[in-house]
Amino acid sequence: MRCHELDYELIGSEMQLVEVELDPGETVIAEAGAMTYMEEDITFDTRMGDGSNPDEGLMGKLFSAGKRVFTGESIFTTHFSNQGHGKRRVAFAAPYPGNIVPLNMAELGEKVVCQKDAFLCAALGTRVSITFNRRIGAGFFGGEGFILQQLEGDGLAFIQAGGTVIKKELSGETLRVDTGCLVGFTGGINYDIQRAGSLKSMVFGGEGLFLATLRGTGTVWLQSLPFSRMADRILAHAPGAGGKDQGEGSVLGGIGRMIGGDR
Repeated sequence: MRCHELDYELIGSEMQLVEVELDPGETVIAEAGAMTYMEEDITFDTRMGDGSNPDEGLMGKLFSAGKRVFTGESIFTTHFSNQGHGKRRVAFAAPYPGNIVPLNMAELGEKVVCQKDAFLCAALGTRVSITFNRRIGAGFFGGEGFILQQLEGDGLAFIQAGGTVIKKELSGETLRVDTGCLVGFTGGINYDIQRAGSLKSMVFGGEGLFLATLRGTGTVWLQSLPFSRMADRILAHAPGAGGKDQGEGSVLGGIGRMIGGDR
């Protein structure tokens, strides 16, 4: 199925949303809960699967849904369609601070692999599937980098990233990154998990035991602040979760929380 042609506008800088313009009869698919607002004549329907293969049988849909359930993903996607006679807009936003990366799949070899929670929305006809890294090292040590999403199609797709997005073009080169900082890569890139230096570096370096290694020719997208890293920092400093107060610099701050019932 060829993808619907979409027009879009990115709004904002560090906490972006993408506003998609639909011609009459056009449809955009999105992860459940990603929609921010929509204009009149836009209807939405929750369906099992991405709708890229209208002739897919029940068993095929159940198999795809089973893989998504196994990896903790929702088995449903929401389809937003313009049922009116003029152009209408619908907007989507990421659930955490960061940037949205537009992907012109036709210019990227019609295939992009990304972290399993990176997909935001795409033109109808885009196939969204779950893929597993085939290397045993990635399976045992890759963490969030082991289970990946694969996007296939010739239209527009949008992925979300935390913090600042860094785009790297590799030409037969090797790039080593923290597994959580990887957002996605094109089909010409090989992905593996390797040990992070010497034993002393692994134990005391603070960079984790293993790094993602990317080799080949293609495009790689990285994020400066993975959501998991931000969540860890928040929990580490949350008094209610056993963390410690830092940076408040006043005895009165602690007294005020005691009066307010926080302690």
